[in-house]
Amino acid sequence: MAKKLYRSSTNKKICGVCGGLAEYFDIDVTIVRILWIIALFLPFCGLLAYIIAALIIPSEPNQITY
Repeated sequence: MAKKLYRSSTNKKICGVCGGLAEYFDIDVTIVRILWIIALFLPFCGLLAYIIAALIIPSEPNQITY
């Protein structure tokens, strides 16, 4: 079965993008968060990329939403 990228419902601080990327690439979530913070210092790159990722990457299918 192929791996799919989802926003994490268990390992999240804001939207779960970093947690989902860490689970997908099987790396520590702290590394992904540090990379996002570094990307925030690039002009319009980090924040815009995070917002787009939060909108495009779907939530985990087993997540219950009300």
